[in-house]
Amino acid sequence: MPNYRVEKYTSQHRHKWDAFIAEAKNATFLFARDFMEYHSHRFTDFSLMVYKDDQLYAVLPANIVGDKLYSHQGLTYGSLVLGKSAKLLYTFEAFKKLLSFLHQHSIATLELRNIPTFYNTMPSDELSYFLFKANATLIKRDALMVIDTSSNIKFQKNRREGINKAKRNGLCVAVDTNFEGFWNEILIPNLQKKHGIAPVHSLEEIQLLASRFPDNIKQVNVYKENVLVAGTTVFLTKTTIHPQYVSGNSDKNAFGSLDLAYDYIINHFDNSKRYFDFNISSEQNGTVLNSGLIFWKESCGARTYVADNYLIDTACYKTLDLQIL
Repeated sequence: MPNYRVEKYTSQHRHKWDAFIAEAKNATFLFARDFMEYHSHRFTDFSLMVYKDDQLYAVLPANIVGDKLYSHQGLTYGSLVLGKSAKLLYTFEAFKKLLSFLHQHSIATLELRNIPTFYNTMPSDELSYFLFKANATLIKRDALMVIDTSSNIKFQKNRREGINKAKRNGLCVAVDTNFEGFWNEILIPNLQKKHGIAPVHSLEEIQLLASRFPDNIKQVNVYKENVLVAGTTVFLTKTTIHPQYVSGNSDKNAFGSLDLAYDYIINHFDNSKRYFDFNISSEQNGTVLNSGLIFWKESCGARTYVADNYLIDTACYKTLDLQIL
């Protein structure tokens, strides 16, 4: 019978952590320590490492607030991260041991933000099954609009017209390092005017992250006569192209600049990436759908996935069990 143990992550584990993340079946570069720790001053890290005998078997990127653990509030998604060789019954024991560890450290609840399945490089729904067995509470479900490039759903006529409009207006697209122009001239003013908010990442933070992950974070800008009119900051994972930020100036509809930007990033980047993640189209904890966003994204060929948040009582490890024939 394998022996399982849990350790709290420390900086001494950095190399082992990053090596595990690089090979895991349900991880992206967001779980690398150089990404997680760019905002370490905002969160109290409580990431965990689960060993099966002497081998690292799973990790949980996490932060703690009071007696509650989150997987991780500074990341878009979290979940229990598993190696390619992980198997269902072993993973159950590892998860149960993790809950026991949390309970013994006076952590009453765990909030898990599952990584959407299209980011996985292999099937990895073990945790969803365990959450069902543990009677975890589904506290949030967001609707994501995602293009599966293997489906060959084409841009609808109105989107193609936007692309042609952009070409007639002489717009051009470039992958460059002009984060500053996009942030200061387009993104920040637009978010402030429309929503009264700032980007999640500051300009300095996104520049730092792009320098640390040059193969994963790209800036794509649209220019008209050398004037920046739109742009998108793109996150690239093993499976997915994800525009983290997208914005255009007041002429974006007249110029077709955003249609051109999306067409470019869908077709320009590595064709080994099967999915294009438009991000969520729901609001107010997933209870309200944004019909305008959904219409626009579906006209580009996107269809629906969901992203779930669960709350679990760590004391459930005492009764958590599998019925096995």
